[in-house]
Amino acid sequence: MTDTAPARCADLLAGGHVEAALVPIIEYQRIPAVRLVPGVCVGSHSAVRSVVLVSKHDDLKNVRRVALDDSSRTSQALVKIIFREFLDLEPQWESCNPDLEAMMVSNDAALLIGDPAMRIPEKSFHVFDLASLWRRFTDTGFVFAMWMARESALEQISTIDFAGARDEGLDQIEKIIAQCADDLPLAPEEIKEYLTANVTFEIDDSLERGMRLYFDLARKHGLIDNNNPLQFITS
Repeated sequence: MTDTAPARCADLLAGGHVEAALVPIIEYQRIPAVRLVPGVCVGSHSAVRSVVLVSKHDDLKNVRRVALDDSSRTSQALVKIIFREFLDLEPQWESCNPDLEAMMVSNDAALLIGDPAMRIPEKSFHVFDLASLWRRFTDTGFVFAMWMARESALEQISTIDFAGARDEGLDQIEKIIAQCADDLPLAPEEIKEYLTANVTFEIDDSLERGMRLYFDLARKHGLIDNNNPLQFITS
């Protein structure tokens, strides 16, 4: 279901309507009886560009109210971790539709993901890339989403070559850019840089360490009830 938002995919997986889905990583700790597909992810080692905190202030320690894009789950938890763990602050939080103008009426900062995060008017606000902040504070990469599968379907899912599908898609990068160029506020060369430099689709040691730390801190700050160990599908 490639045209479905990751949060909606999480609901479909949790409800048993699909056997596997690309899901916000926080949902691994919330959906029971699922396993991670190894090797494949949506992550970033530095600036991801499409997950940002927009602020009226150049110093996040001056932020007192934060609007949170209600379409994001992993990133909402990430913002709260950054404020609580690394800035020692607890702003007031407001869940909102991703409309920057409306979000900033009564808030000091706003979390945006996806296309809205890449359409922020230049020089209007201070923009903090969340993957860059995470790297600064932890020296690890960050995983935003992974393919997950229900344990009841592991036999069927284990036969699917997710890594091969990823590699096939990356081999068609120029075709993908041409197809989506009209839908994004970026020049073709910027889209290519985003897909090849800002985002990574292969998990490595830095990303896995970042994911484990993210879960540790999410549990510490009450954003998840459990911190289940990472369990990957084996062939």
